[in-house]
Amino acid sequence: MPQFSYTARDVKGALKSATIDARDTQDVAAQLRKLRMTVVKIEAVAAVKTSTTGTIPMRDIVIFTRQFSTMINSGLPLVQALDILSKQSESKVLQVVTKQVVFDVESGSTVSDALSKHPNAFSGLYVNMVAAGEAGGILDTILLRLAGFMEKNDALVRKVKGAMIYPTVIMSVAGIAICVLLIFVIPVFKGMFEDAGQALPLPTQIVIAMSEFLTGNWYLVIAGVAGAVFGIRSYYKTSAGELMIDRLMLRTPILGDVLKKSAVSRFTRTLGTLISSGVSILEGLEITAKTAGNRVISDAIMASRVSIAGGDTISAPLARSQVFPPMVISMIAVGEQTGGLDEMLTKIADFYDEEVDSAVSGLLSLLEPVMIVFLGVVVGGMVVAMYLPIFDMVNNVK
Repeated sequence: MPQFSYTARDVKGALKSATIDARDTQDVAAQLRKLRMTVVKIEAVAAVKTSTTGTIPMRDIVIFTRQFSTMINSGLPLVQALDILSKQSESKVLQVVTKQVVFDVESGSTVSDALSKHPNAFSGLYVNMVAAGEAGGILDTILLRLAGFMEKNDALVRKVKGAMIYPTVIMSVAGIAICVLLIFVIPVFKGMFEDAGQALPLPTQIVIAMSEFLTGNWYLVIAGVAGAVFGIRSYYKTSAGELMIDRLMLRTPILGDVLKKSAVSRFTRTLGTLISSGVSILEGLEITAKTAGNRVISDAIMASRVSIAGGDTISAPLARSQVFPPMVISMIAVGEQTGGLDEMLTKIADFYDEEVDSAVSGLLSLLEPVMIVFLGVVVGGMVVAMYLPIFDMVNNVK
């Protein structure tokens, strides 16, 4: 909402100057009249342009949601609560987004409609749950439940990403070490061996050939790596490529188990939260499919949605997809039969959160010795290959 600076006289005739949020100058004048003040001057304040499309940290969204829930539960009007939140958020982007939400709500929009205009801040799941809370008159409860869901989901994502940091760092260090050896160290040994005029062992010849290729064609190596990365990303953006790569990721030993368990946890927690908040199963499955994070899981969920629309159960098409573990299928079937599907889904999510912890621990414990052996074989092998001719030279001297 635009800001205006004003100068006005109060009932005692004293001049006062300040800034105020308003739609236009007429709105400013109307607000001042309510305060029994006489307008002297009103000027528009040049707005500091802040983008509403930047990245907003999940932590800020969670804090916003919890505070919003607390304010509504305390009896504050929606507009007043949102206005307070727009002034105290640490994220500049979220501040601007919230101010626009305040303006839309004051103009007659529902909170969910106002939030839906900012998908970078509020996901489809968030908007649908808020809409269900508004319709049921339990917005504060829904927001509290939503904040808890986002915290657990964010923790799950961080666990999976954390499992990938260690091997990424090790492989990066190994790549840098290999490049330094090939570019700077091996050529020194090569010159020494040429001066000696001695026949070189095969391992030494291979390492020297690698060094010559890298130093003479480094631009081709960089172009090849960049091209491979670009090609994989471009292929992943296609429907067939996304399905193939996501399927390969799920079939990868150890890592695939972590990804599958995290996807099951996210699916069950998201769907359980939506159903318990009053969102229909069909709409909930559509939202859940979009947030699955894996095309194979997403297709299985959408197939389940189509079957339900045709009168089938949720568990039957999920079982046919052969993606979800039998225990998950059985528990969902029991939840459907007993009418406690949302509670059963939450129990499954809690169980698989612990399973993800165990799987991540197992992955890291396996990767540590593998990475150590890899570094020892590659870097150590190159060093040994360089020292073999030196050993031969020593033997010849003896």
